[in-house]
Amino acid sequence: MNLANKISIARIILIPFFITSIVYARMEIALALFILAIISDGVDGFIARSLHQKTKLGTILDPLADKMLLLSAYICLSIANSIPNQLRLPPYVPIIVISRDAIIVLGSIMIHLITGDLNVSPSAWGKITTFFQMMTIVSVLTKFNYSYIVWNVTVALTVVSGIDYVIKGSRILSENHTIIKKAG
Repeated sequence: MNLANKISIARIILIPFFITSIVYARMEIALALFILAIISDGVDGFIARSLHQKTKLGTILDPLADKMLLLSAYICLSIANSIPNQLRLPPYVPIIVISRDAIIVLGSIMIHLITGDLNVSPSAWGKITTFFQMMTIVSVLTKFNYSYIVWNVTVALTVVSGIDYVIKGSRILSENHTIIKKAG
């Protein structure tokens, strides 16, 4: 258990406090916890790379912590009564965000089962999408009047990056099928 992994675990432990702060309309606390989580995500990545602390556990914990935080936030910000109606995420936003992540996870499992390997590396579209997903949360927590613009851009990017990941996953499976055919 190295420092980078401990930071990822700490980020997971923050999630119930983040959710509670939204439920009890303490948006300033929710925002502070969310920013702390974003910073800790960067710190654990930096530590893992610079101190050569990359581990298999870390390759699971880090994205798991990120997804748990983002998905919790999207669900809470769409159903919490503490969010003003004009700022509450409409149902299609969390549905699209969660569906994309579910498709990526299922595709990753399929690739791992078929190829026996899985190299997880976010695409440029994935990184841009994650940034906008985070900005959507920040815009709602700060009660930004034009949050609907941010979340609609996020939805569009989420769809594009989801399609990008499906195409990349299909190529990996297609290449594996070709290799198996040639070997047989």
